[in-house]
Amino acid sequence: MTGDAGLLPILGLLAFLAGGFHSAQAQDGATLEELSWLSGCWAGVGGEIGSVEQWMTPAGGTMLGMSRTVRDSQTVAYEYMQIRQSDDGRIEYTAMPSGQAAATFAMIGLSESEVIFENLEHDFPQRIIYRLKQDGRLEASIEGEVNGQARTVAFPMQSIPCRPPVT
Repeated sequence: MTGDAGLLPILGLLAFLAGGFHSAQAQDGATLEELSWLSGCWAGVGGEIGSVEQWMTPAGGTMLGMSRTVRDSQTVAYEYMQIRQSDDGRIEYTAMPSGQAAATFAMIGLSESEVIFENLEHDFPQRIIYRLKQDGRLEASIEGEVNGQARTVAFPMQSIPCRPPVT
């Protein structure tokens, strides 16, 4: 990482703030339907076939998601995710990665094409971000600190068809 790496999360947040969104305080009234752009099936750009993330459309106060990472034709990681409207109206993201305890992140920002979730008490990541790019691609990223150093990992994805169940 370069010496400017610590500025990347701050610069990204400033760009996000300039774009207009619901902040954590202004989250009142934000709905899961505003995250409908996340629904569908997404394959990692340059990833091995079978490495996908899939999100169901909002219904019943939740969006359910799952991901799978394939390397050398073997599943090496998977994750179950849930975005839900809590009883107090806030939107939360819960991640249940393979072999790890579940962690919940509060939505701290939302625009028409970007959402940021944060949990500063979590080891890594502390932030989960989804951005829908103008070309229709999705970029997920995780951010936070590891041993006092800022770290960002990006997951570029492209939309793929979700296959219907075989009957």
